[in-house]
This record gives sequence, structure tokens and C-alpha cells, in this order.
Amino acid sequence: MENGKFKMENENLISKEGFPYKFNQNACKDCDGNCCIGESGYIWVSPKEIEEIAGFLKMDVEKFKEMYLIKVGYKYSLKEKPYKNGFACIFFAKGCSIYPVRPKQCRTFPFWDYFKTRVNELKKECPGIIEDGE
Repeated sequence: MENGKFKMENENLISKEGFPYKFNQNACKDCDGNCCIGESGYIWVSPKEIEEIAGFLKMDVEKFKEMYLIKVGYKYSLKEKPYKNGFACIFFAKGCSIYPVRPKQCRTFPFWDYFKTRVNELKKECPGIIEDGE
């Protein structure tokens, strides 16, 4: 079945054209949230996503921005918090507390252009990656 540009190979395996790997979403159950933790970085959110997350949290948009976002130029990123030996998304606590309204950046992981040529790096982070031909 097709879901936008993503293709469900079976009930658990997702692929996307142009990527040399597939993603087994069942691996998330046994993962420590590696895609939500690690080195510091930006978790970009669009104005629409800001409204959706604020609504999900039953918060005023301006209060949400003040509490949970940092402004980087003209864009917004979710704040991070110290976590183990690195950082975590402010909404990560044994899973994503805003999962139904998580940003596009989170929803599209692990199918980021960056990883097209860095599959070995991705496999270290995500236990659900299956290279084509495996």
C-alpha cells in the first residue's frame, strides 16, 4: 500500500524510492529512542506544526513558543534537554509525548536525504534499518 511517497512492503517494513534501505518499524519497540537523543541539533517545526502541537498540549501558541521553542534566524526548533551523555528532544521521555503531532522532521526519519549515502552511520543509530540485499 502507498502512503504518500512511502511504501509499505508488508505490515512492518517501509521503503522509499531512492533510498538503499528499508525500515522495520517494529524495531522502535526495543530501541531507546536513538532518533530522539544524542548530539545536540535542531528539531525544526513549521508554523502549522507549532499550532498543532500547542493545540495537542492545550496551550496558547505564544506560551508554547516561550516554553518549548528556540528561535534560530527566522525558524523555530524544539528545545533540547540534557539526557545521559548528550541531549534529548524536550518531549522525549521513554517515548515521544507528542507522537500524534510530532514534526515532519521526526515523521520522515529515517528517510532523510542525508542518510542516502550514509547507511552505515544510520544503522549505528537505528536498529530498524535493513539494507537492500540483506
